[in-house]
Amino acid sequence: MAESEFDIIRHYFAGHRAGRDDVLVGIGDDAALLQVPPGRVLAVCMDTLVAGVHFPLETTAAAIGHKSLAVNLSDLAAMGAEPAWATLALTLPESDPAWLEEFSGAFFALADRYAVQLVGGDTTCGPLVITVQAHGFVTPGKALLRQGARPGERIYVTGTLGDAGLALRMNEPGDTWLRMRLDFPQPRIEAGLVLREYASAAIDISDGLLADLGHLLEGDRLGASLRIDALPRSEAFQAVMKTMDPERQRLFYELPLSAGDDYELCFTVAEKYCGEMEARLAGVPGGCQWIGVVEAAPGIRCYRDDGTSYRPAVTGYQHFSGTS
Repeated sequence: MAESEFDIIRHYFAGHRAGRDDVLVGIGDDAALLQVPPGRVLAVCMDTLVAGVHFPLETTAAAIGHKSLAVNLSDLAAMGAEPAWATLALTLPESDPAWLEEFSGAFFALADRYAVQLVGGDTTCGPLVITVQAHGFVTPGKALLRQGARPGERIYVTGTLGDAGLALRMNEPGDTWLRMRLDFPQPRIEAGLVLREYASAAIDISDGLLADLGHLLEGDRLGASLRIDALPRSEAFQAVMKTMDPERQRLFYELPLSAGDDYELCFTVAEKYCGEMEARLAGVPGGCQWIGVVEAAPGIRCYRDDGTSYRPAVTGYQHFSGTS
C-alpha cells in the first residue's frame, strides 16, 4: 500500500532529530519556531533540483538526497556561514519506501556531519522535484559577499574543477571517482569559515567558473586575467584526458572553465593576506589554488602559461537554454 504524505513524513523525516537547542519547535507543527543566537545574523538560501535537468534520471536516491542538501550548504559556505537548519519540499511521482529510505539516509548523513536539523517542509505528488532551503549563522559584518573584490587581488578556487562536467559528458558509471564528484559534491564549509578572515568576495561554482566569476566581478564592474593552465584538475580528470585525441582534448580541456556542478568556492584575497590564508586552507578539505588576478578593466581574459591568450568556446551553464 502506498504511504500517505503524513506517513512519509513520520517514517522517513520526523523521527530524525539533530537536537539543536535553537530549534524550539520543529517538524510536526504548522511552522517551525527557531531562535537565532544573540549577536548573529541569519543567512538563508534555497535551491531546487529537477529530475532530468539538475541530475540524470538514473541518479540514485542516495545521490539525490545528498546533493539536494549539499548545493545549499555550498551557498552557505560561500557566505562564510555556519549551517544550522533546513527545510525540504519533496515532490514524488510515487511513494516508494526503498527510494525514500535511501534518499533520507543520505540527506541526514550530510546533515549530521554539519549539525543541520531538518525543521519542516512539504511532501506532494508529481514529477520528481526537490527543493531545500538552508539557514546558517554569521557574525554581523563578517559575511562573505559577491561584491568587494579590488584590482590587484588574487583569485583562488578550492578543490578541483571540471570533474562533474567530465563525468556527465563521459556518462561515467556511478561507482567511479568522477561520478562521485558529480553525485556527491562536498560543500566547502570549513574553507568558508576560514575565508571570513581573508576573502574580500566569494561565490560558489555551480554554473561554471567563467559564469560564476563573472557574477562575482560584475557588481564592482571589474574584470580578471585567468591562468587557465593553473586551474586545478584532478588526477582522474587528467588520466581521462590522456586517452583522447587532440580535438576532444581541446574541448574537454575547457571543462574547468565552463562546466557546472563542481560546487567549489571561488574567492578573492588581497596579496598581503595570501600567504597566511594559503597556509590555513592547506589544512582543510579542498585546499586552494591561485588561478588569476582581479583587474580594473571589465571582462575575463584567459592566458596560457607561455603568455599566449586563450579564447574559450563556451562560458558556462545557462538555466533557460540548458546549454553551456
